[in-house]
Amino acid sequence: MSVKVNLYLDDRKIETGEKAPVKLRLYISRTDIRHYHTNRYLTFSQFEESYLATKPKKAFKELKIELDSIAVKANTIVTKMDGAFILAKFEKEMFGAHASSTDAVASYRAYIDELIQNGRAGTADSYRLSLKSLLVFEGKDKKPATNLSFDSITVDFLNRYEKWMAKEEKSKTTVGIYLRSLRAIFNKAIEEGNIVADTYPFKKYKIPTGQNIKKALDKLELKTLYTAELERGSPKEKARDFWFFSYQCNGMNFRDIAELKYKDINRRSFSFLRHKTLYTTKDKPKPIIVPLTESIKAIIERYGTKPVTPENYVFPILERSMDETKKLRVNQNFIRFVNQHIQKLAKDLELDTDISTYYARHTFTTSAIRNGAKMELIQESLGHRSLNTTQNYWAGFEDDVKQEIADKLMDFS
Repeated sequence: MSVKVNLYLDDRKIETGEKAPVKLRLYISRTDIRHYHTNRYLTFSQFEESYLATKPKKAFKELKIELDSIAVKANTIVTKMDGAFILAKFEKEMFGAHASSTDAVASYRAYIDELIQNGRAGTADSYRLSLKSLLVFEGKDKKPATNLSFDSITVDFLNRYEKWMAKEEKSKTTVGIYLRSLRAIFNKAIEEGNIVADTYPFKKYKIPTGQNIKKALDKLELKTLYTAELERGSPKEKARDFWFFSYQCNGMNFRDIAELKYKDINRRSFSFLRHKTLYTTKDKPKPIIVPLTESIKAIIERYGTKPVTPENYVFPILERSMDETKKLRVNQNFIRFVNQHIQKLAKDLELDTDISTYYARHTFTTSAIRNGAKMELIQESLGHRSLNTTQNYWAGFEDDVKQEIADKLMDFS
């Protein structure tokens, strides 16, 4: 990425002969151009005879040196980044922390960079989508805005954004996700002392919550899906196998399946830490224990990578050399593969064609309850956290009880 810098005189709203602000223009891309005040005001004639002049007259030499130094400083900062341009870092070095502190965009980008550096590419992607949506809303003439001050984000702003999202046919769930990200950016800026608490709009504005309807397959549908005769080695069979692996393993998230390593498996069970909540609790992460059933073993044996070494991923989805961003993209592609082919199979079998990887988690919950599992056990098995349900995964229950529940998951009779 080639970032370019120059100075210009912003005389759009100034009468001829009047002084106009000198601004620093930063070309990040064709669609991302930033403008910054330099706190200098000149007439066009002064700007032309100083900054634009190759050999300025004596009266304008010092002014040219002063203006050139601004451009040189900006170019030096960009060059030092060696192609890995980070806007928040540029603004901080160029103007100091205060210049970025009132801009929510800079705060977003700084936090996104922090998330990526900490291996949380999925969360970073969610914040990126939130920022993109807010800038599109704030933009004009179908062009996204490039700046968004904290002061401009008022209760009225949030209400208008919510209505705009509804017109764009976005769900309340999506609005809630995006605005919770914005609220977190506000909280972080206040905590760091960049903005005052008086600007906080979320005391009076309530973030909408969508109704998340959790769908599950019943016994007959599960049996139909599991016993369907499929071509050996076909995409549909592979999608079904991994869907049932997730279902049997307590509705295990597909990112956790991809991250599973042979060192996590012992003779009777395997354990894992939920990737989704690994960074969202200050407490020590609690491992989730999954009893090994014969059908789980069969899927590991069939699809497992070779050789079987402790540090190898169990399934050939991710590679150890991948960074967090690549892992996220590859995992999303695998989920897309499973959803695409499990839906094709469901259509062939005249089942609910909306079936997806999420169904596996919801179906595990309802199936376990149908088989007599107590709600406390279900809450633990899903890894839910709340005042009442944050307990060690499967803690307090006999291993034989867990094994019995696990074995019953594949009993469709």
